[in-house]
Amino acid sequence: MRVYWFAALCVLTLGSVLVAQTALDNAAVVKMTKAGLGEDVIVSMVQNQPGHYDLTPDTLVSLKAGGVSEKVLAAMAAKNAAPAAAPSSAAKADPYEDMDIGVYYKLKDAWTAIPSESVNWKTGGVLKSFASQGIVKGDVNGHLNGKESATQLRTPLEILIKTAEGVEATDYQLVHMHVNSDNREFRTKTGGVFHASGGATKDAVMFQETRIAKHVYTVTLPDKLASGGEYGFLAPGLSNSTASGSTGKAYTFHFLE
Repeated sequence: MRVYWFAALCVLTLGSVLVAQTALDNAAVVKMTKAGLGEDVIVSMVQNQPGHYDLTPDTLVSLKAGGVSEKVLAAMAAKNAAPAAAPSSAAKADPYEDMDIGVYYKLKDAWTAIPSESVNWKTGGVLKSFASQGIVKGDVNGHLNGKESATQLRTPLEILIKTAEGVEATDYQLVHMHVNSDNREFRTKTGGVFHASGGATKDAVMFQETRIAKHVYTVTLPDKLASGGEYGFLAPGLSNSTASGSTGKAYTFHFLE
């Protein structure tokens, strides 16, 4: 007799595990009822396991006739009326939240940061000592060491900018740089001021922004960039520097068509 009850208990336990792994329905409730599971056990299963129940007047009568208690029927009705689970917090998370402020390019479906370089602003008189070979003679000019950026990009070129609070992608300035023997330079507007209504008189490159998330923008560049050209996105605030020797940073790249 003890062996019989032990086997029966194993069958009931295994049955409960199998039911717990699948969504419950009317047939599952009837099966548990006929197996002799207690009312409280069945109610707990209904409340805590996924399931949906057919509770038309005819099926309610049929379930009652099959031995299902009113308490269990009430639990089934309450389960049907429960709202669907809200999307997980992970699904709502901002995919750009962990990105640092800066400029990125698409590499194998992943956004990769473009390293920044230091920019020195030089007034016209001081700049002449850099032997600019007559290429740049404006009042205020940007100067970067080295004749080529370490970042080399090819078409198709996809750019993304993550900005700080209160900053838009258009607050960045994209410039085409002139290459000298050991440095790169670009000219600002005459008078040395970048502002909302202006920019570099010669070296500015226009682009369009599209906001895709909070503080995140994709950038559409002109159809034709100079092959082998040196370019840089000037960080906001950098282009307001007019004092000789002032520094800032630019996200630079060497474009290969």
